[in-house]
Amino acid sequence: MGQKKITKSAWSWAFYDWANSAFATTVMAGFGPLFFKSFWASDLDAVMSTWVWGATNSLVGLVIGILAPILGAYSDIGRNRKRFLYFFAFIGILSTGYLYFIPEGEWFYAMLFYSLAVIGFSGGNIFYDSLLIFVSDSNERNKVSSLGFSLGYLGGGLLFVINVLMYLNPSWFGFESEIQAILWSFLTVAFWWALFSLPTLLNVKEFGNTDINLNYISMTKKAFLNVKSTILEIRKYRKAAIFLISYFLYIDGVDTIIRMATSYGSDIGLEMSSMITALIITQFIGFPSTLLFGVYADKLGFKRILTIGIFVYIFICFYSTFMTTALEFYILASIVGLVQGGVQAISRSFFSSLIPTEKAAEFFGFFNLIGKTSVVIGPILVSSVAMALGNPRMGILSLLLLFIPGLILLWKVPEEDI
Repeated sequence: MGQKKITKSAWSWAFYDWANSAFATTVMAGFGPLFFKSFWASDLDAVMSTWVWGATNSLVGLVIGILAPILGAYSDIGRNRKRFLYFFAFIGILSTGYLYFIPEGEWFYAMLFYSLAVIGFSGGNIFYDSLLIFVSDSNERNKVSSLGFSLGYLGGGLLFVINVLMYLNPSWFGFESEIQAILWSFLTVAFWWALFSLPTLLNVKEFGNTDINLNYISMTKKAFLNVKSTILEIRKYRKAAIFLISYFLYIDGVDTIIRMATSYGSDIGLEMSSMITALIITQFIGFPSTLLFGVYADKLGFKRILTIGIFVYIFICFYSTFMTTALEFYILASIVGLVQGGVQAISRSFFSSLIPTEKAAEFFGFFNLIGKTSVVIGPILVSSVAMALGNPRMGILSLLLLFIPGLILLWKVPEEDI
């Protein structure tokens, strides 16, 4: 019996990953941290600017972590997922576009609007993830989830290449300087995010009660009651609870590597152009690799394919401690690209198989709570170890404290097909 084709609604859902991954690539991982240090925080010394950037990311992660279960429960009340998805997307798009107008030295306002953009990006993803069950059957969820992440790599990578060309050759695009080119890149991210969100808005349908008689006060009360209920009920779903603890650990390591890659490269003396090239490599290797992860997850099972990914990250931690050249950084970027999207995608689809359908958005709130809150710990762990030992390489190696226990707990999750 042949496999079902991916539906129009599933493709439309996945295109939101294509849309908002431009923000993750160009702003969060690419130009954001480097431009912040050299332009918006030009009056701060290197140590202080790094601390401000890290502290802001940690604080925003904490805010999203606190909001995630509330937002998830709120969206379960009636057909509200798309409504909230686009509310947060609007915040993210508007805040990203406003970065263009922030002048040199205004690091506080840069961090304020960057924070709002991250909240829009992360908050929207809570509702985007919860829509997965409406666009795919349980036996197609691996494929559709992986499609979303792979399109994210491709879409985010394509725009990032354009943005890099703008930066390297500003005169080609009519810009007067590299600074103007980077500022315009933030506007292109906002436009890209808005434009490619339209398929999800138009073609993805929700099912369930509308609860049209509830006003917002009543809905808020019910949302908080649902959160309380979830805290009590999640203990009944032992598989999901164990997986969330495992996920908390290993995804912390994954996200920390994503957010601190350029900072680490700068610490060991690599040029900005080398780090940008490495990010492009990661994006385009990540596109096909994420799709392959989805295919092999169906053959090997969730836990086996995630185990392979986590072992690769353990290798990455050791490899990073010996890295000294741009070529070695490119090799590292290639290895990260092989597993990064796959680990994220399969984690999402694995979790969806462990939870009750009627509580999907609420439980995905906790899933995002775990993921976003874990980002608070990873950067602090890496920077603290690096500072204490006076060696950034040892900071990266400290991520083994997350990957190894996370892997052990992953194998404590009962799974029928293993």
